[in-house]
Amino acid sequence: MDGLLFLAHRIPFPPNKGDKIRSFHLLRHLSTRHAIHLGAFVDDPDDWQYRDALKPYCASIKLVPLHPRRARLRSVSGLLTGEALTLPYYRSAALARWAEALAREGTVTGGLAFSSAMAQSMPPTLARRVLDMVDVDSDKWAQYAPTRRWPLSCIYAREARKLAAWEARVAETFDATLLVSPEEARLLQQRAPAARDRIAAFENGVDADYFSPERDYPNPYAADVRAVVFTGAMDYWPNVDAVTWFAEHVFPAVREAVPTAQFTIVGSRPSDAVHALGRRPGVVVTGSVADVRPWIAHAACAVAPLRIARGVQNKVLEAMAMARPVVVTPQAAEGIRGAPGREFDLALDEPGLVRSVVARLLSPAANLLGRDCILARYDWGRNVAAVDALFTAPPAVLPDSETCPA
Repeated sequence: MDGLLFLAHRIPFPPNKGDKIRSFHLLRHLSTRHAIHLGAFVDDPDDWQYRDALKPYCASIKLVPLHPRRARLRSVSGLLTGEALTLPYYRSAALARWAEALAREGTVTGGLAFSSAMAQSMPPTLARRVLDMVDVDSDKWAQYAPTRRWPLSCIYAREARKLAAWEARVAETFDATLLVSPEEARLLQQRAPAARDRIAAFENGVDADYFSPERDYPNPYAADVRAVVFTGAMDYWPNVDAVTWFAEHVFPAVREAVPTAQFTIVGSRPSDAVHALGRRPGVVVTGSVADVRPWIAHAACAVAPLRIARGVQNKVLEAMAMARPVVVTPQAAEGIRGAPGREFDLALDEPGLVRSVVARLLSPAANLLGRDCILARYDWGRNVAAVDALFTAPPAVLPDSETCPA
């Protein structure tokens, strides 16, 4: 098999959060066709234990420690160089030298960079270079800016501009650029028109067998609880903002209508702000759990009340796979190829969220149409196979395609 360089901004294991789920399934699939040489950062000390779990998929592995506090200090150099702060944050001379050596020796002939920041470490001499940008991250920073006070508002607005310029630049220099949804792909096409025909969407999938509603999961809730669940990494600002807004502005009205309602926030590394929500009536913060499925399976409904979002929300897909009703905001619905009102509930504002959640609590029922949507449209094996042609022939990515052409 030919050698393929795979660079990721975070070790792609365990597949327990959005970017790791996507990067792991991509890596695992590509490893059946290429000798993978993986280079990645490790930003959580607990993740070092998973190096051996990646060995079956990789010919070699180069893991580089990333200390978030040091990386933030390093990113300040971007203010002097005029670049996006994201780039020095994810810059490693050791990783770049390792990648260059593999290319120079002919060990790898192609490469995939996972996230726009990793494009800076991809050797330009490789015959085939593919970028999985996942999301147009610059737009996320643009959404952040109005939510913060000065000086953060100015820093975030600057990051949005600088990162947008970088995203357009690398899209024009790579052979193909992939994003998580057609909406994300169209946004980048508008910003990088010269690369329009080399930009397309490769959609996420769900392990529908793992997230099956058919298993007998232990009930983690008290017998009299009507559970509303949110799942996600709870040190991620859009998630923090979502649960804070829901707990403070939506859930009190839900609990007034349904006194046994409980808003359960399930996810690792809850911030201080999230921990504080646990002191509110009817709100429970679990922190990290061994298995998220019981919390979803026994909930009356899942919610994704995101106000800031990019791409497709795995939390929504997983709840749909488990046949749970899911109430989402327009931001959380982006990229979900399902019908609002049939496969998920769409709420446009706070009163809409209250109405939808209360309705689900009072009339609980499985949402089998949501699971049918996952089975039909979000199969990892089928979706990820569309990437193969990008490493074997000149890419033929269509501007309006929903997935990469096979």
